[in-house]
Amino acid sequence: MPRVLGVDIPAEKKIGVSLRYIYGIGPSNTADILEHLGINWHVRAKDLTDDELSRIASYIEKNYVIEGGLRRQVAQNITRLKEIGSYRGARHRRGLPVRGQRTRTNSRTRKGPRRTVAGKKGVKEMRG
Repeated sequence: MPRVLGVDIPAEKKIGVSLRYIYGIGPSNTADILEHLGINWHVRAKDLTDDELSRIASYIEKNYVIEGGLRRQVAQNITRLKEIGSYRGARHRRGLPVRGQRTRTNSRTRKGPRRTVAGKKGVKEMRG
């Protein structure tokens, strides 16, 4: 497995896909990087020369915030939202969806498994 900036990228996959294993590098960033460096998107990661790998690594390091630095930056942004008491910060604090999704149904990923509330009656029983 080739190693780029401390991340093992899959050797058998095309370089256009392999670079996405680096946190902070997605499809559009990958396309920009490879186009700027003049590297074919379809070349397998294992077939790249050491020179090409080092060019990719230096270009990414110079132009993008990735891995630990990006994770730290995101965490600091969330902490800032919580400290200033914004609506988004409160949603982060309570573990609810932040971007306006409905919570009456769905949002189980953020809220966790359902907790049954004792004594809650259904709509049909209340109208009785």
